Amino acid sequence: MARLQLSIAMGDYDRTRALLDGNVLVDGVDPVYMTLSPEEIFFRAFRNTEFDIAEMSFSSYLVKASQGQNAYVAIPVFLSRAFRHTSIYVRTDRIKRPEDLRGRRIGLPEYQLTANVWARAILEDDYGVTPSSVTWVRGGIAEPGRPEKIKLQLPNDIKLENAPEGETISEMISRGDIDGFIGPRPPAGSAATNPNVGWLFPDPTATAKDYFKRTGIYPIMHVVGIRKTLLEQHPWLANAVYKAFEQAKRFALEKLADTSATKVTLPFVEEQLKAAKALMGEDYWSYGVDRNRKTLEAFVHHHHKQGLSARLMSVDEIFHPATYETVKI
Repeated sequence: MARLQLSIAMGDYDRTRALLDGNVLVDGVDPVYMTLSPEEIFFRAFRNTEFDIAEMSFSSYLVKASQGQNAYVAIPVFLSRAFRHTSIYVRTDRIKRPEDLRGRRIGLPEYQLTANVWARAILEDDYGVTPSSVTWVRGGIAEPGRPEKIKLQLPNDIKLENAPEGETISEMISRGDIDGFIGPRPPAGSAATNPNVGWLFPDPTATAKDYFKRTGIYPIMHVVGIRKTLLEQHPWLANAVYKAFEQAKRFALEKLADTSATKVTLPFVEEQLKAAKALMGEDYWSYGVDRNRKTLEAFVHHHHKQGLSARLMSVDEIFHPATYETVKI
């Protein structure tokens, strides 16, 4: 049988590198890899279905899946995870605590971005700052004119406006035109060095660790999607891709744990690895549904509550059914 030649768009991470350099193969597939920024992958995948397999925004995927309009089917490979306490920036000269954000103006690059869903969930659950209690201002982080990649129908009580033409939300927070900024990337330009622009949480790592201890949630940002028409023709493909990504992640973690020579250009890697395992367990960056059900259920709940899902989806209908159970020897 000839191997399928498929395009695979994803980030260049330690957990994908074994695929890129050929140490891990996808059974039955001759891959053409493209390492692109998340913004480019998501825009091209959701607007034009350009890739056979793609890293995907979890939020964007749910928007489309809840509408029954998704050209991709997800597998539970979570290429990006992050505690989004570091994604919330404020004018530190006027915002001293999360509750101060009520009635304020907060910039964001897109309302439906996964990072923003998690940040709003944190603000509402832990500090009582609801999405309807602020005004949201949408604009590019470094370039003006960024649109939502997916058309949204938000609840009537959500106040969302566009940044003025030619403006970025980075420029706006630097000048003080907005009070906060939430996004997967930090503010750019003059805001990056403005002494009055900084994290909402002075010690976001400590706050995130407390959040995990209380909730057991390690937020999921990205999933992997496979073109639906391909899966209809080749039902074996879902498990083949899942298996390869799992092997690539295991390969990366084995290298990370080899401290004979640090694999990351960063001090204290050994200590950080030990601390992560002590807090979150040996399998701290797990793939698969059952090991992540609590996190997945929390995200699905907030995604629908924030008006992004057309209906409340269950975790058991999000991913390809063949990936809910994998072989064990």
